[in-house]
Amino acid sequence: MSAIDRGHGARPGLWSKALRFNWALALLIVAVASVGFLMLFSVANGSLDPWARPQMIRFGLGFAAMFMMAMIDIRFWRAVAPVIYGGALALLTAVEVIGVIGKGAQRWIDLGVITVQPSEVMKVALVLALAAYYAWLPHEKVSRPLWMAPPLLLILVPVAMVLRQPDLGTAILLVAGGAAVMFLAGVSLWYFTVGAASTVGAVTLVMASQGTDWQLLKDYQFRRIAVFLDPAQDPLGAGYHITQSTIALGSGGFSGRGFMEGTQSRLNFLPEKHTDFIFTTLAEEFGFIGAASVLALYLLIIAFCFASMASNRDRFGALLTGGLATTFFLFFAVNIAMVVGLMPVVGVPLPLVSYGGSAMMVILLAFGLIQSAHIHRRS
Repeated sequence: MSAIDRGHGARPGLWSKALRFNWALALLIVAVASVGFLMLFSVANGSLDPWARPQMIRFGLGFAAMFMMAMIDIRFWRAVAPVIYGGALALLTAVEVIGVIGKGAQRWIDLGVITVQPSEVMKVALVLALAAYYAWLPHEKVSRPLWMAPPLLLILVPVAMVLRQPDLGTAILLVAGGAAVMFLAGVSLWYFTVGAASTVGAVTLVMASQGTDWQLLKDYQFRRIAVFLDPAQDPLGAGYHITQSTIALGSGGFSGRGFMEGTQSRLNFLPEKHTDFIFTTLAEEFGFIGAASVLALYLLIIAFCFASMASNRDRFGALLTGGLATTFFLFFAVNIAMVVGLMPVVGVPLPLVSYGGSAMMVILLAFGLIQSAHIHRRS
């Protein structure tokens, strides 16, 4: 990655851009989203409403926006990266003042027509800003302490604001996405070693704060951690989600119970069956084969993105593609790990599959940026 050149060659015309559009990647995105439509139809007992129809409309609008963003020169996105980041930061600030409270958290802004979750926008804005910073910064300065301060501030400021909402899952994704861009930019591994050691220390401090006057997490977040370690200690309370999820996963077996035949979801034993836990609904109905097939689609998307990054000699475009691809990977990896009990429940949706407007639109806009970098790449 350190060898990625700066500069730009001749840019293609509109028709040429359309031909250079990564249609294989677009088809994979449509395939994953179609799985989501199918599952939302299933969990609504064979009805397009209330979830599948709105999701299909959002996807259609988002796909059109993705295509239009792809047609815009990547140099434009590099130029406006600070503005987009500043706008996302302003939205996070607005959440503190006029944010809508739901399920004990203040994370959304109601704009009348749509409800926006600014933290979702920040996931893309942060990668965009960091890619622009490292594309501007000479490579020999990348690991110098003085030049490490700006990217760390770019990451930590929104993370602190998101933690106040509170939204631990998104905060983790912001840190991981930012760290991915720094790694791809060539930051010394020593910084990541120090970061890992600091993380261990921070986790120890957080756990030690439980029950004190300076408690660092909410009570429900500590309950999630405790239940993650031992779901059986509260099977009807904090452990209910993961207990029912495990039952649904196990009952699916190798080939599943069949479409619309999942008992856990159809009898409403499985909570959040259309959002965070939709993967367990899929695994129950289509079994290991269905779950593995969706995972394969996700991995193909990641492979296409990193192949595009590897062929792109424009530093900004390559860093942007790699950072957004890593963020997308973290999305589905964290969700799947969460629902199978490999990590605590942190409220991260399954990308392009779970019901939700902000997440769907932001992911498609992120792929618009990836497509723009692909179309305008220097190979």
